Amino acid sequence: MTLPLVVAITGASGVIYGVEMLRVLKELGQETHLIVSDAARKNFAIETEYSYDEVVAMASVVYDNSDIGAAVASGSFRTRGMIVAPCTVKTLSAIANSFTYNLIVRAADVSLKERRTLVLMVRETPLHKGHLDLMSRAADYGAVILPPMPAFYHKPESLMDIIHQSIGKALDQVGIEHNLFKRWSGHNSDKLGNSTHAA
Repeated sequence: MTLPLVVAITGASGVIYGVEMLRVLKELGQETHLIVSDAARKNFAIETEYSYDEVVAMASVVYDNSDIGAAVASGSFRTRGMIVAPCTVKTLSAIANSFTYNLIVRAADVSLKERRTLVLMVRETPLHKGHLDLMSRAADYGAVILPPMPAFYHKPESLMDIIHQSIGKALDQVGIEHNLFKRWSGHNSDKLGNSTHAA
């Protein structure tokens, strides 16, 4: 049995990471349980061409962020983990301090206490020490800190190529197979005319 994946979208810049992740997961046939913050709903209009209704239509199940009785609020409801994409510093802070004031943070806390994978795609820059301390604390509790930092070894040709690489890295953490980007298979130094021997 394939367990559902919890996806949360919070109000940091970069809501397209969560939206595109939902689209990809639907295409892959992965069941998703979605929670969207109020700030994320506003950012759909600011940053994307998607309406809230279009976004939630991509998910298998949708919960209100204030619904403390939701299935994902309990550890007895089995999931394969949770991805917060993107993750605001406010949400990061609440998770790092076990301050379960809404369903997103409660579901994240459940993932941690049940030893399930929790991926936090923290989206903020620059970072001060308070931000770094929060990420360190969340990592100590078992969270995977995965800021959407672009890589270029796969030679992206579009913005979506860059988005897909970050999404793919997150999906790797929860064991979902995909073909979102070309993986590194080793550097062919001969092709560049360099020595094949180590210096």
